[in-house]
Amino acid sequence: MIIGKVIGNVVSTIKDPKYNGYKLLVIQEMNIDGGYEKNFVIACDLIGAGVDEVVMLVTGAASRSSAETTDKGFDAVITAKIETLIFEDKEVKL
Repeated sequence: MIIGKVIGNVVSTIKDPKYNGYKLLVIQEMNIDGGYEKNFVIACDLIGAGVDEVVMLVTGAASRSSAETTDKGFDAVITAKIETLIFEDKEVKL
């Protein structure tokens, strides 16, 4: 699982038909201290996340295990919005 912040939307007018109807977002990965990594991921949004929200996403085989994403080929799927992150008894500023 990955923690990241939604930094943008993907707009595509021509794509594989199996992706029609799915919202794709750009996620910048975060570290456990709330800082940003250089990596970013394009993820399928199943929960209605938006720009500037901190989210959790799954990748690989786990991203294709839900009823909505089976046989879709997604490599990353947003599965939760994160309001608070507590690590070593301290709340991490998100």
